[in-house]
Amino acid sequence: MKKLLALALSLSLLGTFAPALVRAADTDNGGKKHARLTEEQRKLRKEMVEKYDTNKDGKLDKTERARISKEDQQKMEKAGLVRHRKQGDGNDKKDSAK
Repeated sequence: MKKLLALALSLSLLGTFAPALVRAADTDNGGKKHARLTEEQRKLRKEMVEKYDTNKDGKLDKTERARISKEDQQKMEKAGLVRHRKQGDGNDKKDSAK
């Protein structure tokens, strides 16, 4: 009788925690935001930041990215450093208060 009760309790606990474990495993696998950069990509990114980072904060903001020359943009695209954004994803927010 105790074995049957222990088995029933084990199965009910498994049924309770299994969905949470599956969700946790899914978020771990899908949680990668960016792939690791190669040495060549890191060097090129560092070069571009040094060249175009006018406010010297260590990253390129929207206005600094807009000033990147066509040649440098092509270099970055070739190296796989440019992320293409989907149209209408909400990143181009315009003033709607006008």
